[in-house]
Formats: sequence, structure tokens, C-alpha cells
Amino acid sequence: MSPQTTKPLIAIVDDDESVRCAVRGVLKSGGYEAQAFASAREFLRSGVQRTAACLISDVRMPDMSGLELQARLAEEGCRMPIIFISAYGDSRMRSQAMKAGAVVFLGKPFDDKVLLDSVRAALNAAPDGTS
Repeated sequence: MSPQTTKPLIAIVDDDESVRCAVRGVLKSGGYEAQAFASAREFLRSGVQRTAACLISDVRMPDMSGLELQARLAEEGCRMPIIFISAYGDSRMRSQAMKAGAVVFLGKPFDDKVLLDSVRAALNAAPDGTS
């Protein structure tokens, strides 16, 4: 990759530090820039939603859930593709996320290759053609 080529920035929102670190490492190994946040509010305060090419978010988090974050981003007109990850993904939650525009819903634990394939699919599905 030449110095002029920028790597897509993938934002990670998960309240579990070990998950944030693991996902960040997988993304970096796949050639992506990754920035991790411990909460949805921290992510929103950062302003990264204006520059990230994709969001990977846990569903169940204290204070603001991933589904609430998805709704908030939609209200703000932010149409970045979202990949949800959850150890507790029931069919109702999965259906709600997908109906609201999520690209992928992965159950924890997930394979590194599945995560990278999901990111590629999300970037290819991005409304602005990011990829």
C-alpha cells in the first residue's frame, strides 16, 4: 500500500476491553485502521462517526445499547455500515438490527476470517461506495 493510499477506518464500540483489543488486532492484521471506544457515548463524543468507513458495535452495553446507537446515527443522517457483535443475540434483536440497516450480525465468539469477510462486505455495501 502506498503512503498516499489511506486505509479505511473501522470504529469499534464494545464495553469489554478484551473484545475491543482482539477486534482491533484482527482489523489491523487485515490492513485496516481501527479505533476502539468503551461506550456508544464515547464514540459519539469523538466525532469519528464522520470519518469512519464502518462501525463494529456490541449490542448489549450499559448506558446506550448498540441498537440505540444505530438509531441515533440514523437520526443524524450517518449511514455508515454497521456490523453488530453479541454474545446474547436473540432472533428479535437480530431482526431489529437488520431491519434498521445492519449489514451483519455476528454471535460471539466469531472467527477472525468471518470478521474480516464481514468488514469487506460492509465496506462494499457502504452507501458512499467506500471500499
